[in-house]
Amino acid sequence: MLFTHRGLSGPSILQISSYWKLKEEIQVNLSPDIDIYEFLLQKKSSNSKQDVQSAISEILPKRLSQIICENLNIKGKIIDISNKLLNKLSLFINSWKLNPIGTEGYRTAEVTLGGVDTDEISSKTMMSNKHPGLFFIGEVVDVTGHLGGYNFQWAWSSGYVAGQHT
Repeated sequence: MLFTHRGLSGPSILQISSYWKLKEEIQVNLSPDIDIYEFLLQKKSSNSKQDVQSAISEILPKRLSQIICENLNIKGKIIDISNKLLNKLSLFINSWKLNPIGTEGYRTAEVTLGGVDTDEISSKTMMSNKHPGLFFIGEVVDVTGHLGGYNFQWAWSSGYVAGQHT
């Protein structure tokens, strides 16, 4: 996931955007391999004088750690921070909830959703069931793959199939 000047981006965000609907909340785990609450409790007992932001920056980028701690108004030595506040911090990191306000739209889209219903075309020829001689291929068909070249493969394969039957 990338934080950009325009919002969130990167492969995980691009992938989730295929499923997200406007006004829906999404939840992001900024540290999926680490239970932040357990991590902070361990730090509290083993390195109690460590600054909480410094501890979080062992897991997350320093600037992101700083912004999260400032946003939640959590600062100081771990020993001086209540477990309730440490839990609040950990919940924010392990289950950050946000409500996106939109996307960049078609101008920057990697993949689009929708298109000609697959029930309306022959899977053997890619020809329209309603209009003989009319073929649909690639992203004009309602087929969307995961990021990683699957949509390119679909475009090439469906084009090849249609080309064999024209």
